[in-house]
Amino acid sequence: MSRIVSGDIKDKLHELDSILSKKYVLEHPKKERDWRTYEQEFAQRIKMAMEDLDPLINEAVSTIRIVPRAGHPHSLTLEQRVKLLMIKQLVGESNRMFANMLAIFSMLSGIDVSYKTIERLYSDEEVIIAVHNLHVLILGKKDITNSSATGDGTGYSLTVKKNYESYAQKLKDLAKENPKTTGEKDGKKSKSHKKRLFAYSFAIMDLKSRMYIAFGSSMKSERSAYDRAMDLLSSIGIEMDSIRLDRYYSSPSYMDKLGETKVFVIPKKNSTLNGSLKWKKTMKDFIENTMPYLEEYHQRSNSESGFAADKKMLGWNVAQRRDDRIDNALFCTGVWHNLFNMGRF
Repeated sequence: MSRIVSGDIKDKLHELDSILSKKYVLEHPKKERDWRTYEQEFAQRIKMAMEDLDPLINEAVSTIRIVPRAGHPHSLTLEQRVKLLMIKQLVGESNRMFANMLAIFSMLSGIDVSYKTIERLYSDEEVIIAVHNLHVLILGKKDITNSSATGDGTGYSLTVKKNYESYAQKLKDLAKENPKTTGEKDGKKSKSHKKRLFAYSFAIMDLKSRMYIAFGSSMKSERSAYDRAMDLLSSIGIEMDSIRLDRYYSSPSYMDKLGETKVFVIPKKNSTLNGSLKWKKTMKDFIENTMPYLEEYHQRSNSESGFAADKKMLGWNVAQRRDDRIDNALFCTGVWHNLFNMGRF
């Protein structure tokens, strides 16, 4: 077995740009999308999701026992409230989706509520429990118990004036010029951005089904959203055989917290071999088996595709203002992602 040293990591990173721009790109040409087929599949996925929604909500609600409270009973049943919240999240942000979903109004027959009633659904504890049950139920229907996964974060705008992708790129460019001016991953803000502009979201996707097995959100940072996603994953009992993460999570501490899960990351430029045996083995794999390693790592592109599809269907901004309602709106977005992918594979 050959021996590696910390300098080998730096040497391999120096070679990496050449590897990616030449050999890897030549061997993996970008596929052109067949837009006609894409639109047909898109319409079919919407239809299947709507057919699945009603029975899944009924099943998710059936396990909840509601203790009667003092005061007037709710004017809507729990099933109606969950259905209304999910549909509001679906059509409230996207005209394109709205045009495809005219059939949903048949599900709302006899429901007459105010805007405030709908908004309160985002903080209705019974509804949120039911939506959590819905998430677990969908994964159970796909029989996901173990996963080869990919994880990534994104942001949802809290104002229509700011798009997260363009804003994040500006931060990256600024960081290259002066690394001390920004720290997006840690939720740090430059002096010119003291107002909250984005809600951070992190999703862990199962590569086989393209479903989110867990997700989390935070008003503070992507790291906090990552921690919440990991907490959800732990609570539902799905084991990860492997996960692909971006460079921010490339450290022995993050790797060790993932236990037996095999981790694929590109090391940071200042990385060394100092750390656990798992970290050393991963860096050795990166250095000595670079192309197979990159094959695994670059499946992270599925996360980016997933976020792009979510924002195309459900919008890139969040209309809610309370932190709990923002979290629950983004949780509904994650559940809708899975509903759209239930019949895909």
